[in-house]
Amino acid sequence: MSTRSGDLDPGLIYYLERTERMTIKQFQHMVNHESGLLGVSGTSSDVRDLLAKEATDVRAAEAVELFCYQAKKWIGSFAAALGGLDTLVFAAGIGENAPLIRKRICDGLDFLGLKLNPKRNAKNAPLISSDASRVKVRVIRTDEELMIARSVTRLLKLNSTRKASL
Repeated sequence: MSTRSGDLDPGLIYYLERTERMTIKQFQHMVNHESGLLGVSGTSSDVRDLLAKEATDVRAAEAVELFCYQAKKWIGSFAAALGGLDTLVFAAGIGENAPLIRKRICDGLDFLGLKLNPKRNAKNAPLISSDASRVKVRVIRTDEELMIARSVTRLLKLNSTRKASL
């Protein structure tokens, strides 16, 4: 994620409290606002900035590499849990707009039957897998803010219906 941490050992909270005198509030701020791509790179949470700097900034390169590695690891673990993969979908800011990141994530996943079409990927086409790929790889545009607003609206209507019936 851009500024949030990934998986953490629960013992980390106690360790940082003991060794750094970090409060719960400081810990919460660190893992939600100073971690992820920003925490690893030390400079930016924006993949565009990190890609532009990776040739000359080792921390930017490490942040991008770690991001792609973690995404690939999750795809592999979900594919194992599901017994395979029919479709892989990239969405949201990075997934919709970063062909190089999609390529790096998909590199090495050919054992799942996944093969990208470089031209389609470069164009952010809706279907970026090759015709020979067993797994379809798609780029789906999403409006996260709209989806959140719709969910909140549904929730509020549900709550007002429940209150009215009480």
